[in-house]
Amino acid sequence: MRRFEIVKGDITKLNTEAIVNAANSSLLGGGGVDGAIHNAAGKELLAACRLLNGCKTGEAKITPGFKLPAKWVIHTVGPIWNGGKQREPELLAACYRNSLALVVQHQIKSVAFPAISTGVYNFPIPLAAKIATAEIKKFLETNTSVEKIIAVCFDEKNYAAYQALASETPPSTQD
Repeated sequence: MRRFEIVKGDITKLNTEAIVNAANSSLLGGGGVDGAIHNAAGKELLAACRLLNGCKTGEAKITPGFKLPAKWVIHTVGPIWNGGKQREPELLAACYRNSLALVVQHQIKSVAFPAISTGVYNFPIPLAAKIATAEIKKFLETNTSVEKIIAVCFDEKNYAAYQALASETPPSTQD
């Protein structure tokens, strides 16, 4: 069974136990994937996010998925690209590590990630894809409890960047 998969599509329609939201620091909704997740989950998600008191860049928090197919939404705040001199790569890697820590903590078996920070935050797509796949690969090498991680790309540019790195991800579980 492939434990890491790359798909092009709409993260709000995936039937995984959790999806990751590329949120802004308020956690109160926005554009892009954040807006799509809030719209699909319903007003209960906004109410739950209000109780979290925001989220710092690189950190992650979790709420129920409400009307989404996913039981959980993990909200993480990616860095805004400022030329790479303000720890943006490290902060993006932290988004994946902290989200995956919540996956383990909540005993989640399947999770889908969007391409964090590559939209309005302007993180260079090839670098973001490299960081994402490296963090996911590192996680899967040491964690056997998670059965499936899916990178969901909404557009062709992100999908192509992830596909180019696909051969570097672990292809299967060794029993």
